[in-house]
Amino acid sequence: MRVAADSIPRVAKKDEKRYHRIMKIFVATGNKHKKKELSELFSPHEICIPSDIGISFDPDENGNSFIANSLIKAEALWRITKTPVIADDSGICVDILNGRPGIFSARYSGKNTEPGSKECTQQEKNTLLLEEAWEEARRQGLGDDAVLTCRFVCAMVLYLGKDRFVSAQETIEGQLVKGIEYATGKGGFGYDPIVFLPEYNKTIAELTEEEKNAISHRGKAAAKIRALLEKQGL
Repeated sequence: MRVAADSIPRVAKKDEKRYHRIMKIFVATGNKHKKKELSELFSPHEICIPSDIGISFDPDENGNSFIANSLIKAEALWRITKTPVIADDSGICVDILNGRPGIFSARYSGKNTEPGSKECTQQEKNTLLLEEAWEEARRQGLGDDAVLTCRFVCAMVLYLGKDRFVSAQETIEGQLVKGIEYATGKGGFGYDPIVFLPEYNKTIAELTEEEKNAISHRGKAAAKIRALLEKQGL
């Protein structure tokens, strides 16, 4: 984790108590689900997304890692708003597929297709990913009782100004469900319904908001960044 802590302003103490300044923080996304999650994770700070103020925002995420894409998005939005920006890049990495789809999770469109080459609904992405993973498992001689391990990865950046940022990367480990008919849960979004957590006996989509924020890849990355902010009195 890279920290530019000495560049984050401190607020004065009074009677040995620390008072936190409420900041307006833009999130480099158009995803309202992500805005809701981050609003909870960074409360009481005001969380906004570009569309809230009519900004069209779609930077070219051409980095080769989660952290690189986070920085691309954060810097691009900071240049527009000149206010603190949170950006994250996240995705699902499936071990039997050598970490795919990884940074291409949002643009995944199935086996042997170029990421983003065709539009897919999230339900279609979930179905295609399960089909590809279990097809590969069978090709390797694994049976239906195999455990296909995977993880969600989140790299998050709080961008405060040119060359001034803090970052954290976290994961949550899980297993792919056996098929799309086993996808369960109404909470969360994205690939959450197809990732099973044995220790909870639930998919991520079945977790309560409180459970998910405590253990998810995004929740843990946000907690690290928030702890750094609070240490500086923000």
